[in-house]
Amino acid sequence: MVIGAFEVRLKVMGAQSLKEKRKVLKSLKDRFSRMNISIAEVDDQDKWQAATIGIALVSNDAGYVNSAIDKIAKSLSELPAVEIINSKVEIMHV
Repeated sequence: MVIGAFEVRLKVMGAQSLKEKRKVLKSLKDRFSRMNISIAEVDDQDKWQAATIGIALVSNDAGYVNSAIDKIAKSLSELPAVEIINSKVEIMHV
């Protein structure tokens, strides 16, 4: 079993309130919902211009996990509503 964990710190562009930030994050979560991953806001809940999200997926193929995380990172970098500040990937073989 291969577990991929991807933590991404984002700058939420144009958000003027927590409500606007939540709207951006909900849109982001909905966009990735069809990819069979788990996604949650894991830090910066009280900051309206920053968000840290955690993404996890499980597979029996490390190549698939790496590919999926790369696709997610690319998609995030193309979104105009957010800017990636930093990210961390961890692949665990269990």
